[in-house]
Amino acid sequence: MIAKGQKISDRYQIIKSVGEGGMANVYLAFDTILERNVAVKVLRGDLATDEKFVRRFQREALSASSLSHENIVEVYDVGEDNGEYYIVMEYVEGKHLKNLIKKRGKLTLSEVVDIMLQVTSGLSVAHEQYIIHRDIKPQNIMILENGLVKLTDFGIAVAMNSTQLTQTNSVMGSVHYLPPEQASGKGATLQSDIYSLGILMYELLTGKLPYRGDNAVEIALKHLKEAIPSLRNELPDVPQSIENIIIRATAKNPKNRYADAIEMHEDLKTCLEESRRNEAKVTYKFPEHDYDETKMLKVKKESNDNKKEKEEVIAKKITEGDLSRKQNKTIIILMSIFTGIVVLITTVVLLLPVMTKTDQVLVPDVSNMTIEQATDILQEKGFEITETIEESHSSIEAGKVTRTNPAENTKRKEGSEIKIYISTGSKQVEIEDYYGQNVDYVRGTLQAHGLKVIVEYEDVDPDSDEDIEANNIIRQSVEEGKTLTKGDTITLYVPNIKNLYPDFTDGTYMVSDVIDFAKEYSIRVTFKDNEGKTLVINADNVNEYNDYKIVNQNRSAGSKVTSGANLTIKLDIDTSNSGSDCDGGLC
Repeated sequence: MIAKGQKISDRYQIIKSVGEGGMANVYLAFDTILERNVAVKVLRGDLATDEKFVRRFQREALSASSLSHENIVEVYDVGEDNGEYYIVMEYVEGKHLKNLIKKRGKLTLSEVVDIMLQVTSGLSVAHEQYIIHRDIKPQNIMILENGLVKLTDFGIAVAMNSTQLTQTNSVMGSVHYLPPEQASGKGATLQSDIYSLGILMYELLTGKLPYRGDNAVEIALKHLKEAIPSLRNELPDVPQSIENIIIRATAKNPKNRYADAIEMHEDLKTCLEESRRNEAKVTYKFPEHDYDETKMLKVKKESNDNKKEKEEVIAKKITEGDLSRKQNKTIIILMSIFTGIVVLITTVVLLLPVMTKTDQVLVPDVSNMTIEQATDILQEKGFEITETIEESHSSIEAGKVTRTNPAENTKRKEGSEIKIYISTGSKQVEIEDYYGQNVDYVRGTLQAHGLKVIVEYEDVDPDSDEDIEANNIIRQSVEEGKTLTKGDTITLYVPNIKNLYPDFTDGTYMVSDVIDFAKEYSIRVTFKDNEGKTLVINADNVNEYNDYKIVNQNRSAGSKVTSGANLTIKLDIDTSNSGSDCDGGLC
C-alpha cells in the first residue's frame, strides 16, 4: 500500500485510497504539475515482479491512452517509480453500475437504452482502432450524477489474460460476462466485447445475471451451452426489438453477433421506435454450438471424489486458455477432432470475406496536402468529412494535413465518416528567467509546450545569505529570451542542500524532536497553544507535551535553516478554560 501524502514520480501526491482489486490498487491523487485530481492505479506488488506481465500491462495501457471520447475514462500517463508500475487516469466522481444495480435492482427501459447507447458509443471508438476491452462488466462502468456514463479499464484486461492469474475473486468477478469463445480457450475479438454487452444489458433490465452457479467453472459451462433466458418471459412488456438486441449480442457463435460496437450502437438508436415494438424475433443464420464440449462432458462424468480436482483443472484452462499435457487418450482424440473443426472454421472465415465482398475503400494518404486538396480526394473516394482538428507538428508546415482518423491505408465502407487533422506548425516557446520559481510548476508549464525538461541537483553553500529553497530553481541551461521548439531540451537546476526545515506537522515529530532540531541548528523555538498563548516547555517538562499534536509552524517545510532564526510551533492544546493565565505551564 502507498501512504497518504506520498508522491509518485515526484508528481502525483496521494490523497487517499479509493479501491483495491485483484490486480491493482486505486488512489485519488493530486497532479502537482497540472494541478488537478487524478486516479492512479498502481500494479499490485506480486504482479510487478513478472516482467512479461509488466511489459504487456504498459503496452496495452499506452494503447488505451490513444482513446479520446466522453464515454471513456481518459488515460493520462503510464510509468514506473521505484518498482511501482502505475497508470494515471481521469478521476471520475461517480458510482460503478454494479452499485446502482445493487441499490435500485432493475432499471427502467429508457435508462438502460441510454446507458447502453453511451457505452457502445465509447466502445465504438475503441473498436474502430481494433482495441478490444475484454472485460466489460458493470464494475468497469462509471455513472456520474448528471447521467454521463464512462467506460474504464481499457487495455488492462488483456494484460491479465497474458499471465497465469488464478485468484478466485478475479475469475468470479468476470466469469458472469465471459464470452463462450474465451471460456473454451480461444482468443478474444471485437465480438467478445459484444457478448459481454448483451449480458450487461440483460442484467440492467432484470436486476439479475442470466447465468449463476456455485463456482467459476459451472458459470463458464453455462455460457458455453445454455441459451440466454428469455427476457420477455421475465419482462412481458419489453418490446421485441429490445429482446432481439440481447439475443443477437449473446449468440454463442460470434458470427451470429453484431460485427462490432458500432453496429450494435446503430441498432440501439432505433430500438424504442413504435414501428419496431413487435418486430419478428431474431433467428440465427449460423449454427450456435460451435465450441468444444469435452470440458462439459468431463465435468458431468466426474465422481464426487475427484470433482474438485477436475474443476481446478478446467478453471486453469479457462484462465490460461491452454490444455494440460496430462490428458488421457480419449481427450487427446477429442481434441484432435476439435482442432480439425477449428481449421475448417478458420478456412471458412478466411474465405467468407471473398465470398461476401462488400464495397470497402482504402483511406488514401493525404498528409502534407492542403485541406482543400485532401477534402477533394477523400470525397472522391466516397468518404464524408465530419470534422477538422488543429494540432501542432514539428515537420509539417501550418495549414497542411498531418493525418486522418481513420488512418491512411485502413479499409472503411464507402460513405464512412472521417476526421482531418491540420498542422499549426512547430510551437515556438520563449524562455523566461525562472530563477526562484518552483521547479514542479515550471517543468509542467514547459512540458505542456512539448519541451523535454531535465531537473538536476547542484550543491550550494548552506551558509549563503541567498534565500534559497529546496524546490526553487537556481540556474537554467537556456538563457532568458531564447526560443525553443517542441522536442527541444532544457535543464533546470535546483539546490542540493540538507539543512532545511522539515514538515513538523506530518505526525512523525514530537515536541522533544523540535527542541533537538533547534539545538542542532542554533535557532530559537517558541511553543504556543491554540489560543496563541506561549507555552513554557523545558527539559524538565517536555515529556508532558510529547503526546500533543503539532498543527502549525511558521517556517515552511523545505525552506533553508538560518542560525539564530525564530521558529514558532503551535500545539493542539485548548487552554481557554484552564483558569489562571499561568495554569498548565502558560505565562
